[in-house]
Amino acid sequence: MSIARQCQLAGVARSTFYYRATEEDPQEAWLRRRIDQIYTDDPTYGSPRITAALRREGLCVNHKRVERLMRLMGLRALYPQKRRGSQAPEHKVYPYLLGGIKIERVNQVWSSDITYIPTERGFVFLVAVLDWFSRYVLSWAISTTLEVEFCLDALERALTLGTPEIFNTDQGSQFTSEAFTGRVLKSGAALSMDGRGRAFDNIFIERLWRTVKYENVYPLGYCGARDAELGLNTYLRYYDDERLHSALGYRPPVEVYAAGGGRVPR
Repeated sequence: MSIARQCQLAGVARSTFYYRATEEDPQEAWLRRRIDQIYTDDPTYGSPRITAALRREGLCVNHKRVERLMRLMGLRALYPQKRRGSQAPEHKVYPYLLGGIKIERVNQVWSSDITYIPTERGFVFLVAVLDWFSRYVLSWAISTTLEVEFCLDALERALTLGTPEIFNTDQGSQFTSEAFTGRVLKSGAALSMDGRGRAFDNIFIERLWRTVKYENVYPLGYCGARDAELGLNTYLRYYDDERLHSALGYRPPVEVYAAGGGRVPR
């Protein structure tokens, strides 16, 4: 049996199967975590402001060090920029389709994004696919790299539950890649992409990241990639099936998604 098939049956991502933890400098790990917390609180902060915030906390930290760590973490300030494009200029960028649209039904708009997850033994990246109307997390995956494969894995699993009218992402190279955009278009969904650096174009998934980090990631402090995968699996099930959302009339996302005709896993 192939490793890919074994991982599929065990419910483990291939990236975490191959992952071998390496010890990270505790000070560096702590700094990454604190940078992530500051950025999560206000994603419009770039390296100069985060450096200033750290110095106000009494830390003697170099701006170039903060800039380097943010680059490794895949973090960049969200604010309107004149230049449109993606991390891979050769990739096609699609227009933003959600301006002025009222979100009023499930499977009307899905979105996907990637966030940084700190652990004691390094870091991993989490991608999720979210239904905007119900806030239901249709699928997710983690990886130790920012290669497109784990995003495609999450996309494929989400599409087993349905097809959105519009699929929205940012302009990151994973989402502008031909493999990802081609699969979305093949499903029949229209592609929409945030204006580069615009903080509120994908607001619902930004709120999801803040909730996941403050309710789960930061309090638990995961040891490594496998630990994070198991813990996030438990939390995201709770988020979908049990956590009450005020914006949903204090109902859990799965209830709203199913009531609107969405298909949920058995």
